[in-house]
Amino acid sequence: MESFTKTEKQRELLHKINELKARFTGREPELDKLNSFPYEDFKDLKDIDYHRLTLPKKYGGQGLGLYEYILAQEAISEGSGSTGLSIGWHNGIVLQYVENRHWNEEAADWLLKEIGKGALINTAASENNAGSPLRGALPTTTVKLSGDELVVHGEKTYTSVAPVLDYFLVTATNENDQVDLIIIPRTTPGVSIKETWDMLAMRGTASHNLVLDNVKVPVTNVLQQNSLKKPENKGWLLHIPACYIGIATAARSYALEFATSYVPTSLGKPIAETPNIKQLIGDMELELTTARHLLYGTIERYEHAEDRSRFDEALGVTKVAVTNAAIRIVDKAMQIVGSRALSESNPMHRYYLNVLAGLYNPPMEDMEKTKLAAKAIQQFGNK
Repeated sequence: MESFTKTEKQRELLHKINELKARFTGREPELDKLNSFPYEDFKDLKDIDYHRLTLPKKYGGQGLGLYEYILAQEAISEGSGSTGLSIGWHNGIVLQYVENRHWNEEAADWLLKEIGKGALINTAASENNAGSPLRGALPTTTVKLSGDELVVHGEKTYTSVAPVLDYFLVTATNENDQVDLIIIPRTTPGVSIKETWDMLAMRGTASHNLVLDNVKVPVTNVLQQNSLKKPENKGWLLHIPACYIGIATAARSYALEFATSYVPTSLGKPIAETPNIKQLIGDMELELTTARHLLYGTIERYEHAEDRSRFDEALGVTKVAVTNAAIRIVDKAMQIVGSRALSESNPMHRYYLNVLAGLYNPPMEDMEKTKLAAKAIQQFGNK
């Protein structure tokens, strides 16, 4: 990553994270357990003020931007993919606000001050059998006005970081069939967590169900009205491919350490010196270097774009390409390590499962391909 680090501030940030990475890696096996969560990793990250990385300085944050955020997310995920993806949602949502200023001013000011005090946030948008919000589905979770209060009722799935969130940003359909984003404090009566997350991959994200049983909050807790209709700058979503390329880097490092130290009796030298293994290592290095150039190159172009809201194609293509590259890197690493990679005591099996989760994070590959196909067909149809 050194060749992609450009400033002293970035080097200082990565130095702090690199000092924590070995701890994250050492704790990662614990995240294979049901209902686990990287509590100690989060404490370590809070100790270096990482939860305020993208928060504006006026609210007590570090005020850093997209490039620093993605560098850091890759580094954290190399230590623990679940930790990286989890903390990434919090900092990314703050960065999303910084770029778009799309929240109601009074609610935003209050929420950002809470984050400055240490609060953690995430959006709760997905629901069982409701379809993807990215595909236009309206939430079955409802919000109704009752005097000077809002009554929110429903159940959300995939609520990552559920064990430690202080505020849930909940999408709910209002009485005009529009989608509002409501701030729900964790301590509000009627709020509960149903521990449903039993996925084999990224188990440590603790993406449980959020249950909202006629939860009442003040009307001032509307963070955003008609939240599905407004175009937004979405560079923060690059934390997703950054996470998976971080996992791939960990797999690559493990495979290289193994290949350069494992000396079979029949061979008399490290397997890294054999043509087949050299080819696999070369494939990994090419995939990793290419993916990083695409990821950080996209960020640089995005940061210099006059209209970032029209950058969706580049962001979507980058997510799909980098995530698929990460999967291929882990696959090559598995081949190098051999059958022992599937051992429960070997971290390779965890890298393999976790990297596959990237296929199901937004934006989805089928949607990006459909958009590209439609654009190409239209261009040639017009000719």
